[in-house]
This record gives sequence, structure tokens and C-alpha cells, in this order.
Amino acid sequence: MSALSQEERLTRVLDKKNIDRPPVICTGGMMNAAIVDVMKATGHTLPEAHTDANLMAELALDVSRHTGFENLGIPFCMTVEAEVLGSEVTYGTLACEPKIVREIYQSVNDVTLNNIPAMLQSGRMDTVIQATYLLSRKEPDIPVIGNLTGPISTAASLVDPVLFLKELRKSREGAHRVLDYVSDLLIGFAKELVDNGATAISIGDPTATGEILGPKMFNEYAVRYLNKIIDAIHAQGAPVIVHICGNMSSVRQSIPDIRANAISTDAIVDLRRLKQDFTSLTTMGNLSTYLLEYGPTEKVAERARLLVRDGVDIISPACGLSTSTRLAHIQAMTAAVREG
Repeated sequence: MSALSQEERLTRVLDKKNIDRPPVICTGGMMNAAIVDVMKATGHTLPEAHTDANLMAELALDVSRHTGFENLGIPFCMTVEAEVLGSEVTYGTLACEPKIVREIYQSVNDVTLNNIPAMLQSGRMDTVIQATYLLSRKEPDIPVIGNLTGPISTAASLVDPVLFLKELRKSREGAHRVLDYVSDLLIGFAKELVDNGATAISIGDPTATGEILGPKMFNEYAVRYLNKIIDAIHAQGAPVIVHICGNMSSVRQSIPDIRANAISTDAIVDLRRLKQDFTSLTTMGNLSTYLLEYGPTEKVAERARLLVRDGVDIISPACGLSTSTRLAHIQAMTAAVREG
């Protein structure tokens, strides 16, 4: 097989076509690789890049060039949707990612359904869309991954999360109303990202775990609304990656029902076994973020090579990276995959 560009390698594997080797990526969003080492080396820093499209694009390029990850991933947090929906957000510091300070509502029954087209043109949603356009034009051979916060996590950033999770049982009609609303917003956001050059969309939904929801609510809420979003993105012609956090054992049988092009998992999941059990799945992951932070370098490279030998389709960190992760550890991971 002739040499593939980074964009071709990722799109081919997501389309279940033959490739020369697995891509090694870090999607952005909840898997933000804008680590302190990179920002100090380049001078393109957070929190400034959260609100400046040009700086966001430059930092995404920095991450790819310094780490060896074979993609450009934006944004660098999971608070873009929450802020547009009205919750209070702090942008953090160089070493600390943005956080939700206060959710705007206390109950699903209080939620006001605002105008979605207007929200898509406001705040940091517009910033991310502009940065996507800049990146796709500047580096057409590197895949641009646009990141969404998944529907359960987005809803739990709009409504107090403890109360929201209770209302999934106690106020199901209201919960479905809110999840439909946030799903429509996420679909609109994804459409704008794809229209402006995103190669693929990644959905991270850390609240939608089997450990938090249990199998019944995982099917009723997580699978249903993830698929609503996935189907709409597929209709736009783009592939979708979904990350499922935590131990999937209680919801394992439902994973093939998620219509994503690839499933990304936490480090606790045995991806070789998952591929054996569900041969149609395209798997992604799942090098421990703890190992990436603390090393040593040799073990990082060894683990990356093992994932390749196990037949994992896309090599990636297992979940969110610490901003204090050493650049040398990430470079060991990416080099091990590229060099075989």
C-alpha cells in the first residue's frame, strides 16, 4: 500500500478499509493534548486560546507538530456547549482546564428552550467553527476532529447534575424533552463543524457510563440520543467517534447498538477482547493516561506497541490527559506506533 496521508489513514479506518498501520490520535475535547510543555515551548497558550479562533487553530497545530498525534483536535475543553446554554463557566489557567461553576437550572422542568440557530452563531461555538475552517484550509492532509460534549453530559451541565440524574427516573418526560433539545443543539454544532471542514466528529460523554446510569437508563437515554446525533452527522457525510468512559461491563452488550464508526474506551477495558466479542466494532484507545503522565517512557512505548499487536484500530490515550503530562511520554507513544 502506498504511503497514506494522515487524513486518508484515519478516514479509511473509520470506513473499515485497509490501512498500512493504525493512526495514532488524540481527539481534543475531553482528550485535550494542549499540555503545559507544548504551550511553554510555543507561546500559544490557554486560557487565551479558548476564545480566539486564530490562537485556537495555532495551538491545535502546535499539539500535532510537537506530540506526533496525527490529527488536529478542537476545542480544548468540554464547556463550550454549557456556556452557550447559559451555565456559568470559568476558563481556568495555563495548567487547569475550564470548569462549570454553576448550572443554570435546578430541574429539567425549568429548562427554557432557546433558539438553536442563534446559539450556533454565538460565544465559543462560533470560535470553534472558525478555528475548524482555518485548520482545514491550512493543513488539508491532517484530519480535523471537531469535538462535542455528549447529550447526557451536556444536559447535566445545563441542569444540576445530581438532580438531573435523579430526574432521569422521576421525571422521564422532562428528561427526554431536555435531551432532545441539547441533541438538536449538538447536531447543529456538528453540521457547522463539518460544513467548515471537520473530517470527523468525536463525542465524549463522561456522564453516560454504565456505572452511573446502569444498563436500563444507558439504553433509554445514552444509546437513543447518541444515535440521534450520530445519524444526523452521518447524513452530513462525516464519520463519528464515541468515547465511553469507565468500566463498560454492565452495558457491554449495548455497545454495538451505538452506530458510531469507532468506539473509544477507558484503560480498564480489554480492547482485544472487545474486538473478539464484537467483530464489527472499530476500536480506539486506550493507553492509560496515568501511564502517559507518570511514565516511564519505555513502558509507554511498550504499551503502545502492545495495542498495535492486539489489533486495536486507532491508538489513542484512554481518556482526558493531564496538562502536566510530559511531552516525552507522548512522543514515545506516537513514535512507537509509527515505527511499528
